[in-house]
Amino acid sequence: MIKDSKKYHILVIEDNAGDFVIVEDLLTEQLLHPIIVQAETFKQAASILQNSTQQFDIILLDLTLPDKSGQELLTEMLSIAPSNPLIILTGYADVDFSVKSISQGILDYLLKDNLNSTTLYKSIIYAIERKKNISALKESELRYSNLFFLSPQPMWVVDPETYKFAQVNNATIKLFGYTEAELLQISVLSLMARDQSTQVLDIISKVKITEGETYKKQVTYYSKTHELIEIEVYSKSITINEKIFWLVMGIDVTEKVQSESRISKAIIKAQEDERYEIGGELHDNVCQILASSQISLSMLKNVLEPEEMIWFNQCKEYITMASSEIRNLSHRLAPAFYDDTTLEEAIRRLLDTFNTDEKHKIVLKFDPALQEYPVKREIALTFYRILQEQLRNIFKHAQAELIEMEILLKDHHLKMSICDNGQGFDPIDIKEGIGISNIKRRTELFSGKFDIISSPGNGCIITIDIPLT
Repeated sequence: MIKDSKKYHILVIEDNAGDFVIVEDLLTEQLLHPIIVQAETFKQAASILQNSTQQFDIILLDLTLPDKSGQELLTEMLSIAPSNPLIILTGYADVDFSVKSISQGILDYLLKDNLNSTTLYKSIIYAIERKKNISALKESELRYSNLFFLSPQPMWVVDPETYKFAQVNNATIKLFGYTEAELLQISVLSLMARDQSTQVLDIISKVKITEGETYKKQVTYYSKTHELIEIEVYSKSITINEKIFWLVMGIDVTEKVQSESRISKAIIKAQEDERYEIGGELHDNVCQILASSQISLSMLKNVLEPEEMIWFNQCKEYITMASSEIRNLSHRLAPAFYDDTTLEEAIRRLLDTFNTDEKHKIVLKFDPALQEYPVKREIALTFYRILQEQLRNIFKHAQAELIEMEILLKDHHLKMSICDNGQGFDPIDIKEGIGISNIKRRTELFSGKFDIISSPGNGCIITIDIPLT
């Protein structure tokens, strides 16, 4: 028989000399060079473990010693040798105690009467390997625990069945302003705006987060003090105690989003100022030049021959057409929100300039309540530009006959829907389009919501909802 040539350091805690000799013989049958140390009492074993410079590979423990026995002995041994694999060798068959001892950390429970060299050897090898695996698992759990709880980045664990917080670290507590106990009692969805939680649930139903895959999204949350927090979340599934959870790491991008919003608003304001200046120049200067040209042309009327009048009338008609086109263009470039014109008046004028050939039936429903409600110029201009962009999309691509619009005031929110009966499209195919992106970007700059419903052959509906307070 080939013996195991690895050197094993074994502590045998046994007060019966005959039993010790039997165990020693069984060990030497399987092991080539075992280093066996005996302790006859618990006190002696404790002294050996505390003073020895050598780490024991395995401890074999008899449950009945002169100074300690049973559960008390087991508890003390686990306390002084927590990192050593421990096997019980006993002459008493107590099933309940054996099960209890295994649950406490004992790696095997062997009866002396049934013992042989092969059984003892296998038990020792298995115990050593199990202890290594248990130690590695504990180290891994400790690393995870340190990474999770000590991370400066907010991290939390969510139960995918209830959406409740299962674990939170200190950074998460600081971010949301709740105590740990408060967070563990609530659903992560309750910290989101209603439309955000609905959107997240819809995405979760479509996207299965499997092991190794990471889900990313920017979500708006509310803190305990009702402050809005923009968080970029990264989520992936993990297994804890044989149950699937979601591990989420959040990056607070509130300041970044606000900064980008300020920059975008500044860019849009600069663009609008430039448009207004160009529109004003067209209206006030170019139109005046054309008007002067028409007056000057009229002075020639009496000196022209009858056969030349056709050219005179044609020139006059062209100047009139140019003046009309320039006025329409100037109104589109510079809607009169800078003056006393209302949002309704500006929109009706816009519809007239778009539908000059009357190829489309346009229906506008404008909430009378808006006549008494002060809408900021920036928001009114945003609605104007969104409508302008969507009308351009409809006239260019939709092949629609009917366009219906509704603008209303509800719960201090300005809402607009634009519906056409055109050929429709798949929103997924055009989500990166410049027109739709512009509409979405303008809406989000004022914390608004943008939605689009369309499918091939079924027209299109876009809805805009911007809070006014």
